[in-house]
Amino acid sequence: MVDDAGALLVASEVVARKREFARLLGGFRRTAVLVPLGGEPGPGEERGLLTADFNGIRFILAFSDEQALARYARARGEFAREWTYRTILGARLLDVAVPAMGVPCGVVLDCADGTDGMVFPPVRGIVPDPVAVDREVTVEEGAGR
Repeated sequence: MVDDAGALLVASEVVARKREFARLLGGFRRTAVLVPLGGEPGPGEERGLLTADFNGIRFILAFSDEQALARYARARGEFAREWTYRTILGARLLDVAVPAMGVPCGVVLDCADGTDGMVFPPVRGIVPDPVAVDREVTVEEGAGR
């Protein structure tokens, strides 16, 4: 009986954490964030969004406000340089910018803020299913890899 109670407690904790993440994701999708422009050109030869690669996944770097961007710049030792950025709705980053990258891609919010930052990985339920790394691959798609 104790094992069943323990499993029930773990299951309810998982449900609570999933609800909390869904709340955070919904808030991010509805919020305009700052996205610095990187040095490399993006589509149409404009400067692309600032990204960082980690373990084969590209992440768009986004910041909740200018102070969060300043903390990132300070952490990189680049506080004195001018940072050009665009203000983009979180939903547009996840639904449009991520698929446009052409590689597995997610979004990191406030990456210089340690545990106060947030990672939105390229998985189903966060990014569009066709670009999620955990999607089902059809036989036709698998043959092209």
